[in-house]
Amino acid sequence: MPGLRVVLAEDAVLLREGLVGLLERFGHKVVAAVGDAEALLSAAATHRPDIVVADVRMPPDYSDEGVRAALKLRETQPDLAILILSQYVEQTYAAELLDAGHGSGVGYLLKDRIGDVREFVDALENVADGRTVIDPDVVRQLLNRHRTPLARLTPREHEVLGLIAEGRSNAAIARRLVVTEAAVSKHIASILTKLDLPPAEDDHRRVLAVLAYLRS
Repeated sequence: MPGLRVVLAEDAVLLREGLVGLLERFGHKVVAAVGDAEALLSAAATHRPDIVVADVRMPPDYSDEGVRAALKLRETQPDLAILILSQYVEQTYAAELLDAGHGSGVGYLLKDRIGDVREFVDALENVADGRTVIDPDVVRQLLNRHRTPLARLTPREHEVLGLIAEGRSNAAIARRLVVTEAAVSKHIASILTKLDLPPAEDDHRRVLAVLAYLRS
């Protein structure tokens, strides 16, 4: 993917500087790196980036300032891609983010995921490309909390469902599971049927449909 213009909002200086270096190493340009929500809103309005990467909790109260600023940005810039980073699994924030802008171009990752550099950059690029990317640990908790409808799925379908929610395309799932794309399509059709969800070709729409069902 051609170099992205990124606004980064993270109050921890060492992590912020580390992310700037990491993203620039992969050919992306951090046009602004800030430490609070107000500065994030200002930077996004000034620079009109391709994607915003923001921590959930930021000054002054360290509650939900980062995600609130991101949601406000989606109201004024509906096409702006948003990737939220969080220290812990906070499902309410993940759900609110998914609902913003119909879920297109949004991501929610745990900060631990940054440790896998290639996986983090892939997630950022997928979100910038309009996909929905949800941290596997968030998906796992949702699966564990809602066992009844998912009891209909086979172990392989559980694997496919988790990979869909990570924002992976059919081709990427096929490579990961070492099966054909036709087999992946068949699994997805079966998953949607078993969960009483209409089939959809859009990656982000099918992820939203599955997660919306799991949240219900």
